[in-house]
Amino acid sequence: MVDFAILTDNIEAFLQGLKITIISSLIALLSSFILGTLIAVLRMAPIKFLNWLGTAYVEFIRNIPVLVIIFFTYLAGNFGGLTAGTIGLSIYTAAFIAEAIRAGIMSVPKGQMEAARSTGLSYGQAMRMVILPQAIKIVIPSLGNQFLNLVKNSSLLAVVAGGDLMYQGDLISAKTYVTFDTYVFVALFYLILTVPLSIGVGLLEKHMARSN
Repeated sequence: MVDFAILTDNIEAFLQGLKITIISSLIALLSSFILGTLIAVLRMAPIKFLNWLGTAYVEFIRNIPVLVIIFFTYLAGNFGGLTAGTIGLSIYTAAFIAEAIRAGIMSVPKGQMEAARSTGLSYGQAMRMVILPQAIKIVIPSLGNQFLNLVKNSSLLAVVAGGDLMYQGDLISAKTYVTFDTYVFVALFYLILTVPLSIGVGLLEKHMARSN
């Protein structure tokens, strides 16, 4: 039987870790969305050098484990664990968001760009005001899945003492010498975060499918 005293005696630590996990995930989501959108635009820009930059970023980052990126940010950037972990998550997730948004841009009919340019808008203005809003709407379910993955990947903050849920679990396990029960409760707290997100993404996908 699972010892619920592990939960009740350490509830403040668990809740602190949960809070840090939520904060880090939200910050990483926002920053990776902004960076990913920029990279996607670079990959679709009519300038080959910008295309190369965007492609190089995506291919390089996607083929490196997120843990390595977090370690590199922590060691090379001289940041604290939480900051380094959040930056690492943002850099890594941005590559996948960029690909999702690029797919959304490619799904928008080419005539939309031509029509926008014919009204006098520059390429950048047409992309920002006409193409991107449509592309992002198309890939909202994919972005939801990336956020779900980001929350799970946030457990890697523990390796750089990020203060997250997994890190608190490590501390509790080391203090109590009760490993299995501790990580059962860690898993339950992650489920509290991820199950509603997963359900929400599924409902969003169904809603988007009906609206198309």
